[in-house]
Amino acid sequence: MIFPRWSGILLHPTSLPGRFGIGDLGDHAYAFIDFLVESRQNLWQVLPLGPTGYGDSPYQCFSALAGNPLLISPERLVKEGLLSEDDIKDVPGFPEDRVDFGGVIDYKTSLLRRAFRRFSEKAPSDVRAYFLAFCRSSQGWLDDYALFRALKNEYGGASWNTWEAGLVGRDPESLAAARDRLWMEVESEKFYQYLFFKQWADLRAYCYARNVKIIGDMPIFVAYDSTEVWTSPDMFKLDGEGNPTVVAGVPPDYFSETGQLWGNPMYNWERMIETGFQWWIDRMRATFDLVDIVRVDHFRGFSACWEIPAGERTAINGRWVEVPGRQLFAALKHKMGDLPIIAEDLGVITPDVEALRDEFGFPGMRILQFAFRADAGNLDLPHNYVNNTIVYTGTHDNDTTVGWFGSKAGAGSTRSAEQIEVERAWCLEYLKSDRSEINWDFIEAAFQSAARMALAPLQDVLGLGSEARMNLPASQEGNWKWRFRAGDLSEDLSGRLRELAEFYNRGQTYIRPHPVS
Repeated sequence: MIFPRWSGILLHPTSLPGRFGIGDLGDHAYAFIDFLVESRQNLWQVLPLGPTGYGDSPYQCFSALAGNPLLISPERLVKEGLLSEDDIKDVPGFPEDRVDFGGVIDYKTSLLRRAFRRFSEKAPSDVRAYFLAFCRSSQGWLDDYALFRALKNEYGGASWNTWEAGLVGRDPESLAAARDRLWMEVESEKFYQYLFFKQWADLRAYCYARNVKIIGDMPIFVAYDSTEVWTSPDMFKLDGEGNPTVVAGVPPDYFSETGQLWGNPMYNWERMIETGFQWWIDRMRATFDLVDIVRVDHFRGFSACWEIPAGERTAINGRWVEVPGRQLFAALKHKMGDLPIIAEDLGVITPDVEALRDEFGFPGMRILQFAFRADAGNLDLPHNYVNNTIVYTGTHDNDTTVGWFGSKAGAGSTRSAEQIEVERAWCLEYLKSDRSEINWDFIEAAFQSAARMALAPLQDVLGLGSEARMNLPASQEGNWKWRFRAGDLSEDLSGRLRELAEFYNRGQTYIRPHPVS
């Protein structure tokens, strides 16, 4: 699909400001959309919106279809009569600029349980009707997800493969007994999903009315400890006891000398083919119910995946395994038409990956921080962009632009001090920069390029350093925590973005694609 000439900002909702310890779908989210509108930005890109599990990563969710209850706005629950002002009066002293996930989970879970009790005791008839309608329309995934979360709570958060044998193997009698035993807990989990999807739908409608499109993010893999693996083990490469035989990752690359060991179970593609890829069709439809455009993460994995034997401690000892990506996307196109998909084609890209991307017309990605590592033929340099391209100053996996520019060789770095200096010098020469506002030099280079869409993380708009980095690939701690502060989105920043958008002809009128059925 060929997109209009747009620009926008990458910001996950958890990074929004607010007094509840984590960004949510309340007033600050609406204020951010207003900022985009004032800045003539058409795009808001988010990370996966699912309920986070291991390491609080949005790429390791308990479900590929559910929403993250931590994003529910307590203030909106007060407006709906599900909480009182007294319920949110005494908020713990959470830090403003980062998420304390442990504290936030405890606090917001207590608020959600209170809201559920109030709903159960005296919900208005219209609210109860909306909830029941949501449960009916979402039954295909909601019943299993709610039971999964209720059982995880009963088992103290333990992975599903450690539960009693009848539950691990999904014996009908064991499942029925669990539903009866945990009826109230299951209902509460359904209620939290209702709240998330209602608040997200309201915010998305606000975006739609203001000509702001939401770019979502679909991880190619799902977490092992997830509803999808528990309910559909035949779709994954597992042994007789339900354990992965091989796991996902990438070989050594720019980010890590030992590669990245993600640990997600690999798909059983033969079984996917037998079922007409229905698992993927359902997943893609659910994603487009939430967002307007989908960035498919690790697109090269639809041509071949780096498969690592389970038990390995690094990603070095893996192998490339072919994947029927062409059949998959043909099936998706047959069922859903041409889809507004962005292919995250970073990493080890071979001609077969490019051919798959181009056959279906998906725009690929370019990262400005990668532009100065080689010669003038580097595809990440703006003068080499093809039209059907999406350019980023950096992504959630990169350092901020200010942090990247000031980086030094050291532990964990894949670049020597000499390489860093060469890149830095060429960067300054290419951008004609005096380095005083390197972040804005990057943003302007992206906006003026031929790429159809240009995006910058909010950290780059704010000119922040490495302290604001969202994620360091191959690391296990300290990620996903960054938040900006209320008041950071100034009129000056809005004016600078608006000037660039207008000068470089971004922000064209949006022509809505045919709805996905």
